[in-house]
Amino acid sequence: MRLLVTGGCGFIGSNFIRYVLEHYQPEMITNVDALTYAGSLQTTADFLPKFGDRYEFVHSDIADFQAMDRVMSNHSYFAVVNFAAETHVDRSIASPENFIHTNIVGTSNLLDAARRRGVKRFVQVSTDEVYGSLGETGRFTEESSLRPSSPYSASKASADLLVLAAHRTYGQDVVVSRCSNNYGPCQFPEKLVPLAISRALSEKSVPLYGDGLNVRDWIHVEDHCAAVFDLLMQGRAGEIYNVGADNERRNLDLVRTILAHLGKGGELIEFVPDRPGHDRRYAIDSSKIRTEIGWKPLHDFARGLAETVDWYRQNQSWWQDAKRAG
Repeated sequence: MRLLVTGGCGFIGSNFIRYVLEHYQPEMITNVDALTYAGSLQTTADFLPKFGDRYEFVHSDIADFQAMDRVMSNHSYFAVVNFAAETHVDRSIASPENFIHTNIVGTSNLLDAARRRGVKRFVQVSTDEVYGSLGETGRFTEESSLRPSSPYSASKASADLLVLAAHRTYGQDVVVSRCSNNYGPCQFPEKLVPLAISRALSEKSVPLYGDGLNVRDWIHVEDHCAAVFDLLMQGRAGEIYNVGADNERRNLDLVRTILAHLGKGGELIEFVPDRPGHDRRYAIDSSKIRTEIGWKPLHDFARGLAETVDWYRQNQSWWQDAKRAG
């Protein structure tokens, strides 16, 4: 079975490729990545030596339809798994056009090329941010309304709707996953966890928006990757599945935990003006994937976060190079 994975040099995509090739044989993967600032060949440098001809890399932009059509004509693909996306909310506020280009146009191109080339299944990797903000209680379900707050989440919601429309209009076999915040190795250091770690290691202040009490629901990236693969193989066509690990934390508490693991004090925390449209709370109800598919997260949050902090401490050249590139 051969998969076409887009965005496979980024954080979640690279972890997914590694997870699949290490756990399942004889699966083969073609990785398509445009290598924008958050994607790095350094992240996948060991794939060819380790996996040989089970792994293939193509440098290309998913928003280029002709290029995607050529890629899909090279092999008989079982599925496209679309991780490729511009993801950082702050950057979307500054430059929405980049998010429309990749997240909307790119997804549309992939859907069209997949239909044209007879790809059997399309998995759209999305985000809980499409639901907007929660109050102090409740959780997002797959039936929750779409209320995106930023250009990023709006572009992801638009992509999800294109994917679901392809199922309803063309009968295309699609599955949409919507996941909570990921943490783990190889995440570009603009996101909260690696940002806090890298700045603390550099003895710099760690910025927190507003009062720092915004709540996020955290999941280890490998648990997310396992969920995506399970949905690829077992998810029902045309369905949405929420993926979460029930690890709600206030941003302030999360950063304090990271600093404590590094032996740093709270004096490094710097409260900065809140960003526009900042969602207050996310929380995922993942009972559907747990009941239907039998997936469950395996990583304990405290241990997983500590291991993540240690990874960034032991791989400082990786995130320093990533910051320079970004």
